[in-house]
Amino acid sequence: MAQAASRSVPESRAGAEPGIPRNYNFAADILSRNLAAGRANKTAIIDSRGSWSYGQLADRVARFGAALRQRGMRREERLFLCMLDTIDWPTAFLGAIKAGIVPVAVNTLLTEDDYRFMLTDSRARMLVVSAALWPKFQNILRDCPDVETVIVAGGGAAGCESFEDVVTGAAPEDVTAPTTCDDMCFWLYSSGSTGKPKGTVHAQASLRLTDDLYGAPILGITEKDVCYSVAKLFFAYGLGNALTFPMSAGATTVLMDERPTPESVAALLGKHPVTVFYGVPTFYAAFLASSAAPAANEVKFRRCVSAGEALPPEVGRRFREKYQCDILDGIGSTEMLHIFLSNRPDDVKYGTTGKPVPGYELKLIGDDGQPVKQGEMGELLIRGASSAIMYWNNREQSRRTFMGEWTRSGDKYLQDEQGYYVYCGRNDDMLKVSGLYVSPFEVEGALQTHPDVLECAVVAWLDGDGLIKPKAFVVLKSPEAAGDDLARRLQEHVKAKLAPFKYPRWIEFRAELPKTATGKIQRFKLRAEAPAS
Repeated sequence: MAQAASRSVPESRAGAEPGIPRNYNFAADILSRNLAAGRANKTAIIDSRGSWSYGQLADRVARFGAALRQRGMRREERLFLCMLDTIDWPTAFLGAIKAGIVPVAVNTLLTEDDYRFMLTDSRARMLVVSAALWPKFQNILRDCPDVETVIVAGGGAAGCESFEDVVTGAAPEDVTAPTTCDDMCFWLYSSGSTGKPKGTVHAQASLRLTDDLYGAPILGITEKDVCYSVAKLFFAYGLGNALTFPMSAGATTVLMDERPTPESVAALLGKHPVTVFYGVPTFYAAFLASSAAPAANEVKFRRCVSAGEALPPEVGRRFREKYQCDILDGIGSTEMLHIFLSNRPDDVKYGTTGKPVPGYELKLIGDDGQPVKQGEMGELLIRGASSAIMYWNNREQSRRTFMGEWTRSGDKYLQDEQGYYVYCGRNDDMLKVSGLYVSPFEVEGALQTHPDVLECAVVAWLDGDGLIKPKAFVVLKSPEAAGDDLARRLQEHVKAKLAPFKYPRWIEFRAELPKTATGKIQRFKLRAEAPAS
């Protein structure tokens, strides 16, 4: 087993990432450091079924790794992992990594067509799936000849092995595959707004680096913390929040297998003293508006983090006012694995994404590929050791995104005079009105300062002359307030806060907005409703 590692970042060693030895296995590292620190009996994971200590988790991981070897799985072969957030998820994920097998963790809310493509693209030999999700796979496996074994967790399925039987029936062999820090470790499929999902390949060192650069120095998580993430484990954001960061510190993480709503999360917070909370902007807004939200004296928040999309400043201010805890807004990506640009516990400026996380270098470039001047908008590029290796089987997109040491984000930013980065929107979300760029996030931020607005999205829309103008889709706190009068007042509200040409020419009230599983608004679906030019 790999030697236990300190959370401090030592000097770089030849042929390895900073502080990480050449011969390295993430799963062995994350487990051995906790056992060596005397945490075998300390609670690592709490889910709907119970709680598991670090010693019990290490035993399950060792057994699952042994079971994979017994079934003929070899190093670098893929294991397709489509599971709800329970103890079984880290058991399978870490068990595969420790055995040198590559888990491909995927979104649990996709379609049969998505899963068919991903299974074929990844050439996975084994499928590990939660019983509740198994029906999505029953009809597609005949189109996926590479899949030889199916293991079902949390219930039974005809012709499939039981996950719990697989784990308990294997010997707890303490065997670690001889991997290096640069070996392929796991994949996450990116959720692009257009085209097929891209298999984003990460190295063994990647997860450890996100904790070395962000989890430990910025959040300061300790073994006393209890962590909960609204974002699920299959997301890069959720994977760091609920596995890498708490386990790197010996903390406890609480998992929820059901969909997180303000009501279900409030119930969870009533049962567990969560000190480190991770959400997304739409969840924070809905949580604040919910009658189920607990009072400040009923929670133990020490750190609260937001990512996925930019946090509206008004949401951050209202949360701080209610809970006396700032939300640390940051940005990460599937390609960079976690947050590389963030506000700090002692340096929060709402309306910005903060400053670069030490260890990452950022630059903004214009349409000509050259750096822009301070105060000018440009596309954000990142240089940092946690970057993915490539997109699997997609050379063209790999070359467009991974530009030598730099990774393109697809996000538009500007840097203000104090060095804070201000989010302007995705490349494909930007509007050009009367020859001038308009940031949809800026317009949305203005709308969300109105007391009637719960959430909103602004997209490009064609007027009667075929010219692009902003249109706003608005969800109200009280739907019965919708009407032409409120629409006009919202337009005047934006005009009073921004340059007049930026105000939304149309306002459409909606009961809800289309979102991803983490609550990120899918503006491309709203744009698709626009009339053709």
